[in-house]
Amino acid sequence: MSLSVAIQMDPIEDIDINGDSSFVLGLEAQKRGHELYYYLPKALTFRDGKVTARGRRLTLRREAGNHFEAGPQIMLDLESMDVILMRQDPPFDMAYITATHLLEHLHPKTLVVNDPAHVRNAPEKIFVTRFPDLMPPTLITSAREEILAFRAEHKDIIVKPLYGNGGAGVFHIKPGDENLASLLEMFTGIYREPIIVQRYLPEVRAGDKRIILVDGKAVGATNRIPPEGEARSNMHVGGKPAATTLTKREEEICEAIGPTLKEYGLIFVGIDVIGDYLTEINVTSPTGIQEVNRFNNVCLEADIWDAIEARL
Repeated sequence: MSLSVAIQMDPIEDIDINGDSSFVLGLEAQKRGHELYYYLPKALTFRDGKVTARGRRLTLRREAGNHFEAGPQIMLDLESMDVILMRQDPPFDMAYITATHLLEHLHPKTLVVNDPAHVRNAPEKIFVTRFPDLMPPTLITSAREEILAFRAEHKDIIVKPLYGNGGAGVFHIKPGDENLASLLEMFTGIYREPIIVQRYLPEVRAGDKRIILVDGKAVGATNRIPPEGEARSNMHVGGKPAATTLTKREEEICEAIGPTLKEYGLIFVGIDVIGDYLTEINVTSPTGIQEVNRFNNVCLEADIWDAIEARL
């Protein structure tokens, strides 16, 4: 089948073609003969009951410095599309939430991946709380006294913004560290939302594993090793990808959450696991496809498109 596919994403000029998951999803769609279109999230428009966006016809190629060709700007009637890939990066703020509301007018007649209503209801660090038996000791609160009590109990903790992304604003507060009070003052001044605090998991030194699930099934994983002196394993702060396989515990985690992901129309999901604990369920704009592909000689974007086409 030939499909009309629109990708809602951040500026395509700025992507890393060797790491960006949206890029290979677009390449795979193109390989299958689907028509590609592209528009920026800010172009999304609702008027007189119709959802549109000013966008461009898109051609992709794996050629550094010349990785795309975009046609002239046209008005896209998004209801006429077969598939929309919602692929802009977080932060998961009111602009992101508004986009899910607008796209919900289209779904499921136009298949939006991932389902916009469930994307809205599943922010990474909150969705995981639906599976308390799988996550590390966790506190979500704005109450300073509760944070201090949690720190007194667990001693070694991680403090981070509830709706942060990419490792931004993540702090490791070790026993004896005197900066927690100042950190809470800073967070209170920046964020209106509660703070998330978790027991520090020393297993992170061996890596923070990203596992890709397609339609609720685990299809591959990569480990991310934090650099020396860094509590975060995110690639852009120096984390190093490494080949890996799933442990029995990680298979159990995937089997526990998989049926919910499938039920909610969350076709492409990336979860983070440290040691025996599930720490995040990434549904907004998951990454990691290309790293898994390289280490395992697979093509996860093909699995994702198989799942999308099966839904249609």
